[in-house]
Amino acid sequence: MAEYSRIRALWPDHLGLARGKYLPARLAEAGTNHSLSVFSLGYDREIYPAPHTGIEAGFPDMEARFSMGDVRPGWEESTGVVVAGLSYEGDALRISPRETLQRAIHDWAALGFAPKVGIELEGYILEPDGAGGWKPWDTPGAFVYGTGSGVDPVGLMDEIMTVAERMGLPIEAINSEFDPPQFEMTLEYGDALQACDEVFLFKVMAREVAQSMGLLLTFMGRPLGDRGGNGTHVNLSFEDVDGSNVFHDPDAEDGLSDMARSCIAGLLEHHRGMTALCAPTVNAYKRLRPAQMSGYWANWGYDNRCVGVRVPPTRGQGTRLESRLADGAVSPHMATAAVLQAARLGFTAGAQPPDPETGDGIEEVCTDIHVPTSLNEALDAMEADTEFTSAIGPELAEHFLVIKRAEWERFDNAVTDWEMREYLPFL
Repeated sequence: MAEYSRIRALWPDHLGLARGKYLPARLAEAGTNHSLSVFSLGYDREIYPAPHTGIEAGFPDMEARFSMGDVRPGWEESTGVVVAGLSYEGDALRISPRETLQRAIHDWAALGFAPKVGIELEGYILEPDGAGGWKPWDTPGAFVYGTGSGVDPVGLMDEIMTVAERMGLPIEAINSEFDPPQFEMTLEYGDALQACDEVFLFKVMAREVAQSMGLLLTFMGRPLGDRGGNGTHVNLSFEDVDGSNVFHDPDAEDGLSDMARSCIAGLLEHHRGMTALCAPTVNAYKRLRPAQMSGYWANWGYDNRCVGVRVPPTRGQGTRLESRLADGAVSPHMATAAVLQAARLGFTAGAQPPDPETGDGIEEVCTDIHVPTSLNEALDAMEADTEFTSAIGPELAEHFLVIKRAEWERFDNAVTDWEMREYLPFL
């Protein structure tokens, strides 16, 4: 690795953060270790008694390993970057989002299918407000599907695309979204693990490029209360051993195979149970509201952006399902693992979906089933969906529930700015 003086080894944690270490290139091949008990941390840096984190064993090491052949050019000078896999005492770390995705891929492989994934990201650009906080980036010429200086006055997206090209991250498209200053950033379809690794690296890179320009790129679910939210749309399909897309059936009136329909049914059956994993923050439920085109409803439809599971119009090898549930802040590995496992449960059960959405999906919907209304309710729904938690991994589910219940409790005990503004003048 003579072209690099150091390697930045990164891995996704339970909070959606990119943790890791810088390693001298001459030593990087051996990998590195980290304390397993980092998985006991909340955003507040407090240590919580989450299971499977090694607290009771004295904060032991886990191993972060990678192949030098997977190192790619980074966005920092003389630095290669790579996504590491985590293990503990010789076994894959079952509470890791990346290893959870690998288990989902393995479960599908055992059925004879390889999952393919494409992910669309949404994020807002903020700028300093002069008082130590952040405000929406000033883009007065912005409009949906905008490009150029009117929506990007300093060329931030130009630089992100340039760096992504240099890194070999396969950008499919970037454009401004409906509410300024929001952008949609889509990476190309590919093998599920590789696609999620690339989205993971892209998010870290894009945020740091924005930071170098004095801006904040946030994937938080709904950072601005007067505008729409940020989602992570997971597009999925499966190939058989011949490389054929098994979601396509040329003899079906709508071009969808029975397998595709069963996967839709699984996604809807476990819509509520998988919400906590796909929307893992308190803020996420400000995005998951009716009429927000956010996957609120447990419904599906043909080329309908107001449903939970959209079937885009492309057929043949491009046939796919789009899950619109996941929050922008979610780990792409975790969101994809949840989607794959829910779809697998529908497929193995031979489940059939309800009729597709025929209303507008905003004021008229064909179901009364929707996501839980808060993180607290979502955790209860996840715990109750034992079929899904067994599929995603009992250790992962047990760990996640402890960490996130502590997060909800912190929120529930907090006095908010809204309460102070609403009540303090009068009470």
